[in-house]
Amino acid sequence: MRAGAFAVIFDERGRVLLCHRRDIDAWNLPGGRVEAGEAPWDAALREVREEVGVDANVIRLIGLYWKPNTDELVFSFECGILSGTPAPGDEADRVGYFGIDELPENTVPKQVERIGDALTSQAPALKTQRGPSTSEMLLARARVR
Repeated sequence: MRAGAFAVIFDERGRVLLCHRRDIDAWNLPGGRVEAGEAPWDAALREVREEVGVDANVIRLIGLYWKPNTDELVFSFECGILSGTPAPGDEADRVGYFGIDELPENTVPKQVERIGDALTSQAPALKTQRGPSTSEMLLARARVR
């Protein structure tokens, strides 16, 4: 089984931080794979640094999401920014804060669900998520070329 970790970061106006991937036309939460020997919460913070260039802290676990199509368990954390200003990096060509009702149409659907869970519950969500993953979307795009 593989593991992933993502960060849901809200600003003072309640908008969520998203990054636009360089490799596919999709907006997503900062996050990615958990490396061998790495704690999921540390992976989320590392990915935030790599993708949007800020130092963050974990506030709470939002949920665990089982993806049977890819045999992956995803950890979603609410995080806060400790220092820095979000900016594009190697993996993201754009970053921005978006109101919940103003998310870009090409936001990864599974991540929209995780943002909703961050807003609606203090108890961690335990869910199965089906449908294409971001990696599968990228592979499909490569096949079209």
